[in-house]
Amino acid sequence: MEGRMFSEFKAFINRGNVLDLAVAVIIGAAFGAIVTSVTQDLLMPVIAAVTGNPDFSNLFIRLGPIPADYEGAVDDYAALKAAGVPMLGYGAFITALINFLIIAFAVFLLVRQANRLMPKAEEAPPADPADVVLLREIRDLLKAERP
Repeated sequence: MEGRMFSEFKAFINRGNVLDLAVAVIIGAAFGAIVTSVTQDLLMPVIAAVTGNPDFSNLFIRLGPIPADYEGAVDDYAALKAAGVPMLGYGAFITALINFLIIAFAVFLLVRQANRLMPKAEEAPPADPADVVLLREIRDLLKAERP
């Protein structure tokens, strides 16, 4: 039983689709790291310079009171979050949204280029209507009956 299961697993792993998927996941993870770096290290500083805010992660709206024993800064999102203060962290959301838009645009460009490079399949002509097929069969039968 174990030998059969192993051989089935081996056949499953050796399929092209599984290997292609594994490669895509690894490349996707690496691509995500690159996009995150582009966003955080290149785009966000430019956007922050234009808007005057050097760090988007500290953009938030506090929804509840700060605990009495809290000793950190009132504008430190990470420290307030660690202290359990309810907040809407829209700065982190803005960063994640920019990351998503960059990834979506890059994927769009890749798919667009791949579609241009792939040979176009010739479309099959549309099938003849049933009545036309029937008339051709009748014609062929009539021709076959003639001496």
